[in-house]
Amino acid sequence: MTTTKRVGLATCQALPDLDDDDRPLLAALTERGVSAEPVVWDDPDVDWSAYDLVVVRSTWDYSPRREEFVAWTRRVPRLANTADVIAWNTDKGYLRVLEEAGVPVIPTIWLDPERHLSKRAVHTRMPAFGDFVVKPVVSAGAKDTGRYQPVSAQSRALAIKHAVELLDGGRAVMIQPYVTSVDTAGETCLVFVDGELRHAVRKNALLTGPSRDDDAPYLRELMEPARATDEQVAVATRAIEVARGELGLTRPLLYARVDLVTRDDGTPLVIELELTEPSLWLQHDGGAGTAKAFADAIVARLV
Repeated sequence: MTTTKRVGLATCQALPDLDDDDRPLLAALTERGVSAEPVVWDDPDVDWSAYDLVVVRSTWDYSPRREEFVAWTRRVPRLANTADVIAWNTDKGYLRVLEEAGVPVIPTIWLDPERHLSKRAVHTRMPAFGDFVVKPVVSAGAKDTGRYQPVSAQSRALAIKHAVELLDGGRAVMIQPYVTSVDTAGETCLVFVDGELRHAVRKNALLTGPSRDDDAPYLRELMEPARATDEQVAVATRAIEVARGELGLTRPLLYARVDLVTRDDGTPLVIELELTEPSLWLQHDGGAGTAKAFADAIVARLV
């Protein structure tokens, strides 16, 4: 007598049945004889030991409660990607590791709340030329992220206010130049499953102005299938290799998404390395069969 394997697909309270784009994974796992179900990550009544594997998917409300979220990952007996991966990846300080390893990333100014910077000190760290972005080091879906213009006194004042409020709330801050190619070319996002590139998508620009004050956990993204260049694939692959080396991983990550923008000279830059809860846009894979490949990779980890 065989026992059906159970897989929990971790999500958030706002999406108890998963995001629409993740649902093809449910059917793909069912076709492979696996019982898969959405499970809200912070539901206190869930017995996580009842699952043979838990895969983090749309847990998009974690950023204001990162410590709680990371603690939850360490309580799940079998988790993909692992708790150590998620703890490392949910703090965008990982970009420093990539940069030190020679991976091209967007230049970043880092502000630490423990330094108790004055408004004037924050002001002096803002770029003098070119639009720039202010965001917390721990964030998801462009939440608490804003785009500002240094030539506008009002916009600059809003940027300072934004940064100071984050710092006063105990949150580390990143200041980055806004890469203008995003307005025309968008971001190119490469989706990897079990170490293999499956497909790429083009994502529209999300930031048009200051940080939002609403309670939405993320901005809805618009995307379309794209073809990654050899240089983009090389940069994305290198970023994943550096992450695996930093974390001491001997097995490929179950899933990864590398988001790239393009510098003026054409160089791809990593804007984010998503190893925690990235949308994989299974419905926008251009027929690449990513949902089936993802299901196969999950099944392989159930052995």
